[in-house]
Amino acid sequence: MRVAIIGFGGIGRGYAAYLTAQGHEPVIWSPSGAALADFAGDASLTVTGKLETAVPLRVARDCAEAVAGTEVVIVAVQANGFKTVLDALAPHLVAGQSVIISAHCSFAALHLHRLLQERGVDVPIAAWATTALTARKSGPRSVHVSGIRAKLDVATLPVRHAQAGLDACRALFGDRFEPREDVLAIMLSNLNPPAHVANMLGNLTRAERGEDWPNYGSITQGVGRIVDAMDVERLALAGAFGLSVRSVQDHYVHSFGVAPGPVGEMAAAVYRNRPELLGPKTLDTRFITEDVPFGLVPLEALGQVAGVALPLHQAGIALFDAICARNFRAENDLLPALDLGRLSAVQLQRELRGD
Repeated sequence: MRVAIIGFGGIGRGYAAYLTAQGHEPVIWSPSGAALADFAGDASLTVTGKLETAVPLRVARDCAEAVAGTEVVIVAVQANGFKTVLDALAPHLVAGQSVIISAHCSFAALHLHRLLQERGVDVPIAAWATTALTARKSGPRSVHVSGIRAKLDVATLPVRHAQAGLDACRALFGDRFEPREDVLAIMLSNLNPPAHVANMLGNLTRAERGEDWPNYGSITQGVGRIVDAMDVERLALAGAFGLSVRSVQDHYVHSFGVAPGPVGEMAAAVYRNRPELLGPKTLDTRFITEDVPFGLVPLEALGQVAGVALPLHQAGIALFDAICARNFRAENDLLPALDLGRLSAVQLQRELRGD
């Protein structure tokens, strides 16, 4: 299958390696242009970790070239690049193609759906709750794939194309996908923001000083209680929309196979199995710069629409505004374009289903 991968950080590189190994034909478009510079000529991508190989790469000069003739387009950029990339992508999509957003942040699928509606183009937009694998760029022409997820939640906008979206995901990455009700359920299933925000708060000076600290090993009982309390707010918000989503305990059991209990105890069990996973050594990390504006802020917006109070989520936004001397609400460039304030909870949910 011919596949366009939009974005060429660690995840995009990992997808290119995985899909090539599965017999597919990925073509890369790097919005920054870095891929063209790194892979000029006949250079190949060196892959280590869960995959040990070297794969040839086809790199497109622009978005139009990447998308032309492909069956599936995978968007794999950081959240602060979603709007720019989706605005560039929308004019080139045509009927018969499918889009995968990996991993879905904020209201990215809704933004793309609206852009396509303006053109009269109707395609499945599959939204993933997280990435299909974990990977990091390990050099100019290399990537280290540290994990491939066994299970992954997915929903498709519009929901009438749910089967087509699921089929596209499975054709590329196998039978690892669990369908959810709609994109709103995917948004409310993203557990990175509360976990990352709580852990950064508990280890703020260690990150700021560039110290080594274990990611899961630093989720102490107190940090875990913050995650637990934020999870109560998230689950209440899901309930206000009539949705049932996994609790943070369910997530740990589902993803790591540890026994259920308080988050602090579950994280300690993960740490015993994965002690090599370190926390960020800077405040300029996606744990803050992505998970606050594109994780906590959208949930705050949903809470305002549904009339559900999220005091800990709002406190997290305010604290990191102060810590980083930034306005993280203003850094989410998707929300202003969507004008959610004019919608009721029922209207918003209908839009997120494509009804």
